[in-house]
Amino acid sequence: MDPRPFLRVLRDNPAFTRLYLAQIISFAGDWLATVALLGLALELTGSAAVTSLVLVLQNGPFFLVAPFAGAVADRFDRRTVMIVADLARVGVCFGFLLARDGGTLWIAFLCAALLAVGAAFFEPASSAAMPNLVAPGDLGKAVALGGAAWGTMLAIGAAVGGLIAATFGRDVAFLVNALTFLASALLVASIRLPFQGARGRGRGGAEGAPGGFAGARSSISVTLALARSSRTVAAYLTTKVTFGVGTGVLIFLAVFGGSRLGADEAGIGVLFAARGVGALLGPILAVRWAGTDDRRALTAIAIALVLYPVAYALLPLAPALLVAFVFVVVAHLGGGAEWTLSSYGLQRSVRDEVRGRVLSVDYALATASIAISQLVAAGLSTVLGEVPALWTMCALLGLAGAAWIAWTRPLRRREPRPPGPSGGATTLAP
Repeated sequence: MDPRPFLRVLRDNPAFTRLYLAQIISFAGDWLATVALLGLALELTGSAAVTSLVLVLQNGPFFLVAPFAGAVADRFDRRTVMIVADLARVGVCFGFLLARDGGTLWIAFLCAALLAVGAAFFEPASSAAMPNLVAPGDLGKAVALGGAAWGTMLAIGAAVGGLIAATFGRDVAFLVNALTFLASALLVASIRLPFQGARGRGRGGAEGAPGGFAGARSSISVTLALARSSRTVAAYLTTKVTFGVGTGVLIFLAVFGGSRLGADEAGIGVLFAARGVGALLGPILAVRWAGTDDRRALTAIAIALVLYPVAYALLPLAPALLVAFVFVVVAHLGGGAEWTLSSYGLQRSVRDEVRGRVLSVDYALATASIAISQLVAAGLSTVLGEVPALWTMCALLGLAGAAWIAWTRPLRRREPRPPGPSGGATTLAP
């Protein structure tokens, strides 16, 4: 795989490069701290169900806040929104240091929820801004790099996080996470290009993004209108939520890495690193193959919906940590491809002045599905045991994926739409 086209995107788009570096730094800190927090919850409770709350609290609050945050990203300067979200999370990270025993573990859970709130403001603003920070023909590669950054830093942050927590203690991991948010804020502040297009007045423009509950309603109504007007947009909007049905399997990474395979926090880090390797390679391979062709993108997503549950269903059969590593990498090749292609499809299909709201609803639907799936997986693990629960979640995703594949079949058979001015689909949903 030739890296030169991606390196050229970074060279020719310095504003995007700074945003990309900010994402890399904060992603690394996030995953480093996540591994430490999962290890803390396992040590203090010994319960996979309680440990799953860490992952649920990284998604549930995001769902509740994202529709408000999407309106904020369209109404106010996205750069400012991202900087404030980063600085607020610096303070939150210090709260993890107060969780010392079972009686104070709730503080760590509260901090995890508050970090999710910060992410709910940062992520839609960042994704909505990206098409304004790169040349139109470079958007696909930039989106793939963003997805790869998440995977790279998951791989590195998770692996290093496990080693740091085991060697220096968890407090160091939490403090490093605080520093990464500070570094991200400084990088975002240094970007001089506008994070929004020209603000038009009237319906759908900056003045059309109200605040408060009206902002949340606006995010939902704008997204529903676009989904009703375009089955392709609807397909991209339902991709992440469909995948979310089976993501409860992620709670078993801590269990299999930390206890069943006898590797403790280092094992947790290794399996989360495997997730990152797959999420690193999946976006790059998917965007290179699909390009701006919606049929190819939807076909790749359909393949991913098969790959993910099959690979995770094999995880309990792994005789050693290395074999488990391979299964998790394969699963997240599909997961990384799916997430990136659906985001890229929406970025190409939605105009700038409503993009923050649409992407926020997309993320909200995904995080709601993920949080519910993780709660169901935790409950099933208590009732059925870990292996039957994992296989049940894989079966549920298989059913949801089959329904999505059947519903989108006409789109995969249809002739591709002509390229729009951004090099992909039309900038307004058809």
